[in-house]
Amino acid sequence: MAGFKTIFLKGKTLYILDQLRLPHEEVYLKARSGKAVYRAIKEMNLRGAPLIGVAAAYGVVVESFRNHNPDHLRRTIELLRSARPTAVNLNWALDRMARIIQGRKDLPSRLLAEARKIEKEDQEACIAMGRYGARLIRDGARILVHCNAGALATTGIGTALGVIYTAKEEGKRFQVFCTETRPYLQGARLTSWELKKNGITPTLICDSAVASLMPQIDLVIVGGDRIATNGDTANKIGTKTIAIVAHIHKVPFIVVAPISSIDPKLRDGGSIPIEYRAPDEITTFRGMRVATEGIEVLNPSFDVTPARYITAIVTERGIARPPFDKTIPKLL
Repeated sequence: MAGFKTIFLKGKTLYILDQLRLPHEEVYLKARSGKAVYRAIKEMNLRGAPLIGVAAAYGVVVESFRNHNPDHLRRTIELLRSARPTAVNLNWALDRMARIIQGRKDLPSRLLAEARKIEKEDQEACIAMGRYGARLIRDGARILVHCNAGALATTGIGTALGVIYTAKEEGKRFQVFCTETRPYLQGARLTSWELKKNGITPTLICDSAVASLMPQIDLVIVGGDRIATNGDTANKIGTKTIAIVAHIHKVPFIVVAPISSIDPKLRDGGSIPIEYRAPDEITTFRGMRVATEGIEVLNPSFDVTPARYITAIVTERGIARPPFDKTIPKLL
């Protein structure tokens, strides 16, 4: 894997690779408070469900260096929870940090130990998902990916792209197509940058070209931000469209996500909260207005893919296949 880190703690400062500056600049933001980490998550300087969870845990840590009063840290946790509502990994990590606070003693060092544990688990999960998922890639496959579910979305080798990296290490040959992924262009800016860094030259397509390309595709691999126990999966907006098109063309559609992305409280995707983001993400590009003034804008950041369109869900504990309401609980 190419040498970059999405986040790292040095002293009392959390360094965050600013993904809004990629691919043109590799710049690290310095976060010394929980509020600074909240802003980085909210404004998408960092993104990706597993990385959001790890970063939020470290957000509690850096705040504890400033003020380790338990009530103050609980307020910091609630602030961090509000940053991105869809990715369940955020609450999963913060729940663990909240349990540490209940002990009250030696909080900065204990919170740091827990954050490091969450980060290590993320890295190990990526490796395990890569090994399980690589089994699903045949030599010579043409693979379509959407958004960014690679090392930039985690602290490890990634989820969906981690599978691709593992398959490459195993000597398999393949071709990767990535969507531009509107409106933030995570595919054009991030996935293409990351794949190139790791010796894979992808082919970039417009989101709207998916249906035309699908007859040439052998496998679709995506990440997952929140998965219900029946397999319904929330992921970057546009994922549902790709899944439906893949279903029509009988192309396997694979979700790769850690166990922490599965919400055991949700029986189906109907209750998954969908984040709606600011209109200017669509109406402007790099600060320049591209849409007509005064129009209405709807900007959901995620959609929910029904389980019936999903071939398999790869986790660090194994692969779940339909019926997911039977196989997912076994993994949990």
